[in-house]
Amino acid sequence: MKLRILNNSIRMRLSRPEVDQAAAAGIVRGVVQFPGGATFDYVLESSPASVDCSATFADGALTVRLPQADVQSWAESEAVSIVAEQWLDDGSKLGILVEKDFACLAPRDTEDDSDKFPHPQGGEENC
Repeated sequence: MKLRILNNSIRMRLSRPEVDQAAAAGIVRGVVQFPGGATFDYVLESSPASVDCSATFADGALTVRLPQADVQSWAESEAVSIVAEQWLDDGSKLGILVEKDFACLAPRDTEDDSDKFPHPQGGEENC
């Protein structure tokens, strides 16, 4: 799972196996390790108890929670993303985007696209 954060927006991009895992097991985890043993965890959870998409940050972990029905529908369809906004205490919004990760149009030496979704503008033959 790839994570991108820019100001008040969170974007998670999931490979095919991760989308399947989110639908079947309800959880996908990533971790960044730092010197000294510190870690930053990022988690996508789907839950039948969740009504809305939400994000929390506690104990060094960013968790995005989605309604299980939304994750199931997304995983089983051609839909690319789940988009949501969460109101913050100061009246601003946090943008949340969870999307399927597409293969690159141009090959990259540092990127393995074998488990990505075919890119709609080029298909797998371009990667």
